[in-house]
Parts: sequence; structure tokens; C-alpha cells
Amino acid sequence: MSKKKWLTAGIAMLSVMTLAACSNGKSSESGAGKHVSMSATYSGPGKATTAGNNSTLKIAEVNDAPFAGIFAPTLVTNAEDSDVFSPGGEGSLFNVGKDYKIIDRGLANQKINRSAKTITITLRKDAKWSNGAKVTAKDVEYPYEIIGNKNTTSQQYSADYAAIKGMASYHAGKAKTISGITFPDGQNGRTTVIHYSKMSPSMKYAGNSFVWTTVEPYEYYKGIPIAKLASSSKVRKNPIFIGPYKLDKVVQGESTSWSPNKYYYGKTPKVKHITIQVVSTNNALAAFKSKKYDFVAGGANSVMPSSQYPKFKKLSDYGIAGTPSMGYDYFGFNVGHMDTKTGLNVMDKNSKMANKNLRRAMIYAANVNAVEKKFGNGVSWQANTLIPPAFKDVYDAKNPGFKYNMKKAKSLLDKAGYKKSGKWRTDPNGKKLVIHLGAMQSSAATEAEYQFYLQQWHKLGLNVKMTGGKPMEMNSFYSTLQKPKQTSIDVFLASWSLSTEPTPTQIYGVDAPFNMGHFATKKNTALMKSLNNNKAWNAKYRAQQYKKWQRYMNSQAAYAPESFSMAWSPVNKRVKGYSVAPTNNEFWSNLSLTAANPK
Repeated sequence: MSKKKWLTAGIAMLSVMTLAACSNGKSSESGAGKHVSMSATYSGPGKATTAGNNSTLKIAEVNDAPFAGIFAPTLVTNAEDSDVFSPGGEGSLFNVGKDYKIIDRGLANQKINRSAKTITITLRKDAKWSNGAKVTAKDVEYPYEIIGNKNTTSQQYSADYAAIKGMASYHAGKAKTISGITFPDGQNGRTTVIHYSKMSPSMKYAGNSFVWTTVEPYEYYKGIPIAKLASSSKVRKNPIFIGPYKLDKVVQGESTSWSPNKYYYGKTPKVKHITIQVVSTNNALAAFKSKKYDFVAGGANSVMPSSQYPKFKKLSDYGIAGTPSMGYDYFGFNVGHMDTKTGLNVMDKNSKMANKNLRRAMIYAANVNAVEKKFGNGVSWQANTLIPPAFKDVYDAKNPGFKYNMKKAKSLLDKAGYKKSGKWRTDPNGKKLVIHLGAMQSSAATEAEYQFYLQQWHKLGLNVKMTGGKPMEMNSFYSTLQKPKQTSIDVFLASWSLSTEPTPTQIYGVDAPFNMGHFATKKNTALMKSLNNNKAWNAKYRAQQYKKWQRYMNSQAAYAPESFSMAWSPVNKRVKGYSVAPTNNEFWSNLSLTAANPK
């Protein structure tokens, strides 16, 4: 399948571009399905050459819509934007170890003081932006202002940030600054201290929902109202970066071009030019056959049509790179709205999809496993929970998920009062029931998947139609779901690109803008809080609570798992030094080329 993903908190932290290498052809068990295993490194034969490194590394952004063109990590929502701007370092503050724990020697170091309830972030002395300006303590703090601002367009805020002292008042518009973030050596210094009302074990990991792990250039953006940042030329046309490459050119929605950033603090990149260009899922195979690209953008959340995997694998001048994705595909149901006054998601008892047995019946009837057997080819498989197996410490491998059971699906609807009246079932009040499915334009195989689900739901007796009669353009799809209240989409198929720490508060929290189905219960809030409470410093307890949350979410089915996948890519044999191990904090700088053009 190939449904492009939305970013969750801290995805920009993935400066390690989680890509891997050639398939060994073996299969391995993971929860609800089997998948092929792939190596974490790839290096083509021969030595890198001057001609190769002086040429252009050509990368494909496989997507069926233009990218939005927002670089700022706090404001970006579509994974495509993160992909096409990734050579710029994605604003990442920290280096990570093998399990994505924050380690020293990145743009900054982090020190956690549990007793004082503080985190101290200290920038390296040579930290500079790609325009030569110094990276300052204020640049570390400014993202919190953007995320928490009452008028922001950022989608990243959640209750976890309210653990920062003063953030709740700032978020409510009652304070102009965040009192709990201080600068011991001044705003232009190197040190930022964040004061918390509580500490969380997730703070040790990059991409957590308490510590924002990227910088934003305060002096560069200063004077632009936060509400207008996303539309400003400094974000869309002339962004600046802290990574190994600087932006040379952006063709809006189509491509980005890069050259080495002379102010980069880390390892000097070898390749002198990079281009990243959008190519549709249906045209991707032909483009690689003609050797137009070296590999695919997206790393640990790269999206490629699994139906085409066998043909890509046969390309003689490419290896196949892959790693278990930290993202997943899911079914979402519209069960409420966002209260714009309080900023809280509210469930509507009388909404069309309010009955959990209707939702559960639809998932049991969908027969996802049949879809994955037909199109998955070992690189995607039916998911059983809303936590991917890539997070092995907290993933519930024993959870049965929603195995196909049409008999059970019909029984759930019968007991809930959805009775047949002719061809279709009515709602429990005897009224006509028409359910609208929202899904994105994609590959031919993925759109065949949509039709299969419609067929299955028709067998169940539910009159389900596509919103607007056909798949939606990606940006239109998400702009519809983003509305505080909408009634045109009842059930939707979408995907998440998770950060390297799986706390789900920013996706499914009561105050999360990303909670586009508006699911909100006291039990869900309590379970998510338990993932990072004081007891959760005990790894066994935390894993236990994660599994309780996964079981609870399946029982409610307001969001339900569809598929897990490998994040995979063809990699041309002229590419050397290609590694997606988390410890490879210099993904871009470690690349080199053996020839002037893809082989």
C-alpha cells in the first residue's frame, strides 16, 4: 500500500534518515504477520570518485501530490515536507544512540535532573545557521513559543507540554512568555533550562512529547507574527538550516536542490549536489528502471507501493534497502469535533459513528489480511495495534487485533440495532444510514484496496460510499480532516509517521490537533498519562501500561490498525556509505558516489 503519512511530534528528530539495505530474502514473525528482513547498511562496489562526488545525488520523493513546502519543524505536518528538506538537518538538536536515546556530541547536549525537575540543553560553541548566524539559547526556546501560541498553525501541542512551568498560561494567552524556560547566560548564550512540574522517562529519548528536539531561528523569524509564519517567505522560499546541506532552490511542490553548508558543525559532506524530486507511485518503477534516481526519500517512514516490490527487487543495478517502519496505516472514525474555545476534542454521542460496535464491525469485516496477502509482498502486513513492532519494548505482539470475522461483524451490528431494511442496514433509530469513506489518491493497487473495503462493508449490509465519489487529493483530504468540525468524512484511511519515541499523546490526546477523529475519553487520557508518570521510570511497568493502552484502543476502535510495513527503497550501486542504523547520526555526510550518474 502507499498512503502518505502525517508527521507526529519530533519526526524532524530523524536526522538519522532511517534507511537500510539489501533484502536477504528471509521472513520473520512480527505480531499479526510475516515480513521480509532487510539489512541496515548498503555500500555499492568500488571506490568513491571525485567525478562521482562532484555530481548530483538524485533522490525520489514518491508521492501522488505536491509537497506543501513548509520547512519549519514546528509547523510541518506532512511527511513529504520533512523528506524534501531533510538534507538541511531538520533542525535536530541531539545525536542518538542505538535505541534513540539522546547522547552527547550533537548540535547540543541534554542533561536531565530528576530531583530539580529540570532539563538543561547546552549548545556546542560552533553551532551556526546556514546563513552564518550563531545558534542561540533563544533558538532552542522559540519552538515552544510557536507550538504553544494561542494563534499558531502548528499541530504539535498536547497536554504533555503543559508539564513545562508557565506553558499552560502561555497557551491560554494569559502570559506573553513561558516562565519555565530560562537562559542562565542570556538569550544569545548557549544554555537553555526547562523547568517542569513533573518528569517523564520518555525525556531520555529523541522525539518525545515533553522536550521539543529541534531549533527554530528566532532572529531570522523575528517580526513575523507566529500565526503568519507558515505562509512567510522565510519559511517557504528562503529557509535556513543547521545541517550538512543548504537549500539552493525550491520548485514549489516539485523539487528541492542542495549544496554543502560551509557553516555545518559536523562532518563535511562529500557529495556536492543533491536533488529531491516528487514522482508519483504509478511512475516510480519506470523512473528507477531508467536510472533517473539513486534512492527514495523518507527513511524510517519512506512510503513505497508494496505491490511493486517484486519488480523493484529485480532491478539489476539497485539493491533494496529497508527497515521496519516506525509508521503505520490506520482506520479513523469521525466521532466528534474540536471545541475551538477550549481547544479540546469532544465526542458527540449522536454522531453517525458514535457506536463502537459499528466501528468494530467495520474493521472485523474489512479483511485486511486478504489485502496484504494480495498486495503486501512481505513488505506490508496486517497490523494488530496502534504501536508498531519497531518499538519492541512496548509493542503488544500478543494482541489478536482484528482478524477477519464477518460472522462476528454481523452479530455486533445486529445486537447494536443496525437492522437490515432491504439491501442496507438502518441506524438503531430505523433511519437511513449512508457512511462516507475518505481516502487519498494513490497507486492503482491502493485504490483497488479501497474498492475491496467498500465491497466488504457492502457484504456487511452497510451503505458505504467514497466522499465525493472518488479518492481525494492528499492536501484536500487532510485539510478536510483538520477542520474543527466536519461531516463529509465518516471513516478515513490514513497513516502516521511516528517519532523515535512512541508516546501517543500528540496523536490521540484530548487536546491534540492531530486527533482528527476527535476521540476523547477519561480512560484514554488516564492510560496515556500512565505511560509517563513517576511509576513509568520502571521499564516493566511502562511496557505493561502501553499494552493496556493498545488493548483499550482496539476495544473502542475509534482508531484501528490497518497495516505495518517495511520502510524500503531501491538504492543504486553507485552509492556508498548508506546506513540507517540509529547510531548513524551523519547519514548525509557519510554518503559518497562511485560514478557521475546512476549505474
